[in-house]
Amino acid sequence: MTNKTIWVINQFAGTPESGWGERHYYFSQYWKKAGYDVKIISGSYNHMFKKTVAVNGLYKHEKYNNIDFFWIHTPKYNPRSIKRFYSMFVFMVKILFIKAKKIGKPEHIIVSSMPIFPILSGYILKRKYKAKLYFEIRDIWPLSLQLLGNKSANHPAVKFIGWFEKFGYRKADAVVSLLPNAKAHFEKIAKRKVNFAYIPNGIDEEQLEDEQLDKSYIKQIPKDKFIIGYAGTIGLANALEYLIDASIQLKKQTELFFVIVGDGYLKKELEEKTKGNTNILFLPKIRKNQVQHLLRYYDICFVGRNDTPLFKHGVSANKYFDYMLAKKPILDSNNYIKDPVELSKGGIIVKPDNTQAIVEGIKKMYNMKSEERQKMGEKGYTYVKENHNIAYLSNKYIQLFEQNHNNV
Repeated sequence: MTNKTIWVINQFAGTPESGWGERHYYFSQYWKKAGYDVKIISGSYNHMFKKTVAVNGLYKHEKYNNIDFFWIHTPKYNPRSIKRFYSMFVFMVKILFIKAKKIGKPEHIIVSSMPIFPILSGYILKRKYKAKLYFEIRDIWPLSLQLLGNKSANHPAVKFIGWFEKFGYRKADAVVSLLPNAKAHFEKIAKRKVNFAYIPNGIDEEQLEDEQLDKSYIKQIPKDKFIIGYAGTIGLANALEYLIDASIQLKKQTELFFVIVGDGYLKKELEEKTKGNTNILFLPKIRKNQVQHLLRYYDICFVGRNDTPLFKHGVSANKYFDYMLAKKPILDSNNYIKDPVELSKGGIIVKPDNTQAIVEGIKKMYNMKSEERQKMGEKGYTYVKENHNIAYLSNKYIQLFEQNHNNV
């Protein structure tokens, strides 16, 4: 009998209930239909999760909609403290103590980064079980640390993380990335050719439930104003500080209103910056299944990126696809990097790291005829349905599995 067991090793993998990290859960639904047995190995604690898991012992096994999750007991941490990295190392080590006879011997092992350290465990498991190893890069580290965290190439953390990066590119049977233009970077680091596959994020209209938000939550959003909205992580890579500065500049434009939904370590700082302003509202994070209900109340949606060479490798933020599925026009503060807005013409692109450009972009979209904004939304919707549906993307992984099957 052919073994068709996949281990997904991703410390931040979650379920729709977790409210974050659902990529592999959605892929797994289609892998299961194709006859694969999927085991998702994740961490019990993630600062981005809306709901975490209590675990006693090494791990807790839980079935969520027929998908097997194995929650490794990991320590809680402050996202800005060194304990976050300690948690990653705990996860990396504990993976090695999972017994294949209890959860099923793997034929395919996917290690999804960040965190990057479990690629070492993945390689040990690959050798142990004679499996194929796929190194999935969601964000490029340590390059992100260098270009967003302003660390030099000689910084000890950059050197240390860089060892794992190079090791992973060289030892994996395939390097999968959510970033379309990243192959050249991988090969530069590996100093050789890599077997590269581009499998971005996506969205599955079939699996999304139309979960309604509580009336008290929606009631806070004005119904007689033009809503500029954001839903997602409030962190460094999202360049929200420029949108917040735009809201401050536009506070006398009473017809405009800003709604920021989500959590992240920069949220308190941004709330403090707009304290006393009546044209902006910060709301708590919501579940994936509730996002489409929220977006009905937005007129335009914001995506921000910093002006850095990091993003020349591409982007694959889930918020693009949430916005596009809702047929919302997007204000994209970004360089021209062939991102979903540029490719779909589902919005307008303004200069990144530039408050004034965002202000002008908001005014331009506000002054458009509603039919023009609607056309943008429709273009985005068509694009996401054709290029980022989960059934299509999960099949790209299946093609990789099948290519490697006879070579295990």
